[in-house]
Amino acid sequence: MAFQQEYFAIPPITRAYTTTCLLTTLAVQLDFVTAYQLYFNPELIFKKFQLWRLITCFCFYGGIGFNFFFNLLFTYRYCRHLEEGSFRGRSADFLFMFLFGGILMIVMALFVNIVFLGSALTIMLVYIWSRRNPYVRMNFFGLLNFQAPFLPWVLFAFSLLLGNSVIFDLMGIIVGHIYYFLEDIFPRQAGGFRVLKTPQFLCWLLDEGSHRAHENEAHPDVVGGNAGLGAGGFHWQ
Repeated sequence: MAFQQEYFAIPPITRAYTTTCLLTTLAVQLDFVTAYQLYFNPELIFKKFQLWRLITCFCFYGGIGFNFFFNLLFTYRYCRHLEEGSFRGRSADFLFMFLFGGILMIVMALFVNIVFLGSALTIMLVYIWSRRNPYVRMNFFGLLNFQAPFLPWVLFAFSLLLGNSVIFDLMGIIVGHIYYFLEDIFPRQAGGFRVLKTPQFLCWLLDEGSHRAHENEAHPDVVGGNAGLGAGGFHWQ
């Protein structure tokens, strides 16, 4: 009962996405489906109309192991921070951010050899959260102290040190910055205007058509303090 209460206390979009990622990985692990049925393949999508791949390519982080738990934990944490913070009461805008980022990544994936995009989406979430929380102090292994906007680059450097491909980090950072610039920076510049407008049908479905008073404002989650995260050998504080 306590678990059920905690689970349904998670904001709906965060709950839906992280649950989908977990169930997709378990389905592959238990051989209900194979990764070959899920990965991004333009030919199968646009010629065979296997449209589900446009979604499943964002929901599989690989087999259960360190990479899976690392990505799932970061996705859950920063997705929830955003949904409960700068997107509080704006579920339609939050979903539109996912759609915008996902579409850009799919376009980019047409030109690079990437078949699963979930890791890049995670970095995008981290990037947007970090730019909207510039004063949060973080700590890496008790050795490196930095402010939140450097977090995506710390993760980039860590991937580089581990010998992992950094294309996912770069893609997430690029897409995250494009969204941040169009949503938070450009509208505030002289002559600027809001480029990204959430479709009205999403507002009707998710926000009950309510008027969002802060539609044209930037929405920082917090203005200071510390953020903590323990994940394996990591300790973010």
